[in-house]
Amino acid sequence: MATFATSDQLLVIIDPAARHRDGESVRIAKDVLSAGATTKVCLPDGPEEFARALGRRGSRRPVVVGDDRALIRAVTLLHRHRELAGCALSMVPVGEAALAESLGVPAGAVAAARAVLDGPERRRVEVDGDTVVDLDQPVEAVSVTPGAHGIAEVEVRPLSLGAEATPLRASGRSVTVVGADFRYRADAAVAGPVRRRTWTVREDAWSLTLPAPE
Repeated sequence: MATFATSDQLLVIIDPAARHRDGESVRIAKDVLSAGATTKVCLPDGPEEFARALGRRGSRRPVVVGDDRALIRAVTLLHRHRELAGCALSMVPVGEAALAESLGVPAGAVAAARAVLDGPERRRVEVDGDTVVDLDQPVEAVSVTPGAHGIAEVEVRPLSLGAEATPLRASGRSVTVVGADFRYRADAAVAGPVRRRTWTVREDAWSLTLPAPE
């Protein structure tokens, strides 16, 4: 959720808390974005207007100007309408934005606005929320197998360029793969294409009778 590919149509949603907290940073963000793209600016007065503006964005790419709470609000709304995977979300942090910065969003208004205009889309193989492989490292395949004690074992095979690449391994209870359309094999069947898929380990979800260990 860091920064995303350039679009010539932006919907800039400025959270009311950002306008009250730091009007100068908001003005700078608007100026930089307007200079680099066609923008429609929305100034919602509360959560309901925020949701309505996001829902009526059409083909415009949403840009949230605000703090972590505004970011979480936007992500929650997009997830609720099953639009999160297909919607590139951008952000200019104004206010408390530790979460956004931990995801890679620049802290300053100018740098963040420029990233909105020029930054690449970032999506991750993730295990329990931690990035295993980022977009800048193409992968050949990802395998998820059951491990001991309700843990999934994950192996990521980076695309080999010349010498054979060393597989990356991780373990966890939730595995998410996001990126360009991909197919996957599960239960001996091929499914997809999809842009996002999450596998979650559920311990004791079912049981199977097996021979007793010798």
